[in-house]
Amino acid sequence: MKTPDNHGDRSSVVRATDAEQLAGGSIGLLAQTTSVATNHAVLRAGSPGVPPHFHAQSSEVFLVLAGVLEALVGEEIVTLTDGDVLVVEPSTVHALAPARGTDVEMFVVTTPPADRFAYYRLLDRIQRGDAGPEELTVSQERFDSYFVDSPTWSTRPRAEQNA
Repeated sequence: MKTPDNHGDRSSVVRATDAEQLAGGSIGLLAQTTSVATNHAVLRAGSPGVPPHFHAQSSEVFLVLAGVLEALVGEEIVTLTDGDVLVVEPSTVHALAPARGTDVEMFVVTTPPADRFAYYRLLDRIQRGDAGPEELTVSQERFDSYFVDSPTWSTRPRAEQNA
């Protein structure tokens, strides 16, 4: 069954078994209304994660369900573990990656959603080679996701470098 999508403002119940799975199962699209989008995400050990970016209009909430998450928030890198919550307000540069040797599992809320499901579907097509990364660049405004450079993130000491 396809994940409920664009339901207006009515309530939704989405069973885990009905979530649309993308990116080899690492993203599960749960529910999207005009005001909020939710997904389940898994970043596998060794994954580069989500590069530095910001949203001009949207806030995001990340609830760590399992594992250890390294996150860039502005110019600070924080570590989150099971049960920790990160709230990122609009215009705040952020990035995410699993800590060394761990997968990290998260529940993610985006509000307003800025067509979040279409964004994740584009990422899935890029990962499969069915779309090029330039499509992401030209759609930054549509999806309210603006990628940026962050020396704090790119030069951070990674745990695998210290092993």
